[in-house]
Amino acid sequence: MHATPQVARLHAFVKGHVQGVGFRFFTMQAAWTHEVNGWVRNRRNGDVEVMAEGQRCALDALLLDLQRGPSSAAVSNVSVEWLPYQDEFTSFDPHETV
Repeated sequence: MHATPQVARLHAFVKGHVQGVGFRFFTMQAAWTHEVNGWVRNRRNGDVEVMAEGQRCALDALLLDLQRGPSSAAVSNVSVEWLPYQDEFTSFDPHETV
C-alpha cells in the first residue's frame, strides 16, 4: 500500500516590480510545467496574485519560480497562504485585474 500524494492549494501575492514585465505569462508557463491548475492576475496595487492547486511538491516548485520571477522582474516579497485542496480548477489561466 502506497501513500496518496499530498495535494494542496497555494494562494500567493507577489510584490515588487512584477507588472508589465511578463510575470503573468511566466507564471502560466511555470504552472503548465509543474502541472498545477488555477489562475494568475494583476492587482491594482501592483501585486500579482496566484491561486494554484496540485501536488504539494509541484506547488513548492511553482513557489520557487514565483520568488525568482522572469529576468525582467524584481520580486521583493511573496506572501503565501496554504489552503486545503478543493479540486476547483481544470487548467491554469490568466484572470482580469482586480
